[in-house]
Amino acid sequence: MKLIHKFIDKDRSGNVTLLPEEQEDMWHAYNLIAKDDLLKSTTIRRVVSESTTGSTDKSTVRTVLTIQVEAVEFDTQACMLRVAGRNVVENKFVKMGGYHTLDLELNRNFTLTKPEWDVIALERIDDACNIANRADVAAIVLEEGLANLCLVTQNMTIVRQRIEINIPRKRKGSTTNHEKGMARFYDQIYQAILRHVNFEIVKVLIIASPGFVKDSLLQYINATAIRTDNKTIMENRSKFLLVYCSSGQKHALTEVLSQPVVQNQLSDTKYANEVRTLQRFYTVLAHDPDKAFYGFQHVALAADRGAIEVLMVTDELFRSADIPTRRKYIALVEQVRAAGGGSTVLVFSSLHTSGEQLSQLTGVAAILNFPLPEIEEVAEEEERQKVEDERLRQHGDTPE
Repeated sequence: MKLIHKFIDKDRSGNVTLLPEEQEDMWHAYNLIAKDDLLKSTTIRRVVSESTTGSTDKSTVRTVLTIQVEAVEFDTQACMLRVAGRNVVENKFVKMGGYHTLDLELNRNFTLTKPEWDVIALERIDDACNIANRADVAAIVLEEGLANLCLVTQNMTIVRQRIEINIPRKRKGSTTNHEKGMARFYDQIYQAILRHVNFEIVKVLIIASPGFVKDSLLQYINATAIRTDNKTIMENRSKFLLVYCSSGQKHALTEVLSQPVVQNQLSDTKYANEVRTLQRFYTVLAHDPDKAFYGFQHVALAADRGAIEVLMVTDELFRSADIPTRRKYIALVEQVRAAGGGSTVLVFSSLHTSGEQLSQLTGVAAILNFPLPEIEEVAEEEERQKVEDERLRQHGDTPE
């Protein structure tokens, strides 16, 4: 992402103009654009004109529109962004208040205006525009007859191709059909690598499977590259890394990326840090539960006591259409950072398997510096008080 222009006033209102240069930039844009923001971009509009004789002529024109955002859709497979809203700036092709959908595209500027730029949005712009933060990984998780080729960046995990082939079983005295089936399977994976893996960007290609399927695949890749004189594969053989996993399903990627040998390869990446931290959270939760909490109420109580060592939040909480919800999570992040003491805040991407796991834990969790066994009791008491207050309101009484 390239930052073309940025103006943020003292009251945090303002606008930025950005140029998306690669697919991941569309994910950043999706996280930045919220309901009621103003979005300005060029677009194609169908126009119907009527001549003096009454005949009509349909044509398409390119024009610049500014819409007030009502809905944002992100296509993870195509990495396309569609933003729907109503026109708020005079335009000769679209009347004021007219409904239109802007399709944001690569290498085309867009300007985003917000009434208030929060710290999370500003950090995302800095992150998106810092090319040094990117460390891309490709991974193939497979078992006999099933493979998922995934591309892993610091913000996204996308299944680029899912391969499923019915492999004939081995029969007594003959394995020919089984071997032919596996050869077809390996060839489809090989072709998928050529199609989807850019070795100029990718630092490591992980091949993971149960048993020896991964080893057989690598042998096939090397043999095919030599036979076809594919210099790209041969020059990048050092980037191939074999590891064990329990299945060929996409969810096995979390298991793969948490292994020490993979962590060493990815030690400088944001995603590797997220996986390590989430694994540590589960360990602390199992062995010292008074130092690990999840759910907004429990985590907020820990933040009030200045006890948080690591705060983990998924980015989807900051995309909430409910402004008070967004604000309470932003306030939580700012509170933890302001507490100092080496506290760390990690914003997990919901397009990573680690982010998906954190979402299952309400989307917010924390590891504490010291145990707080009383938090459970305080949270239960607060919940009881809320229930009692609500009961009194329904009966027309005023809570004390």
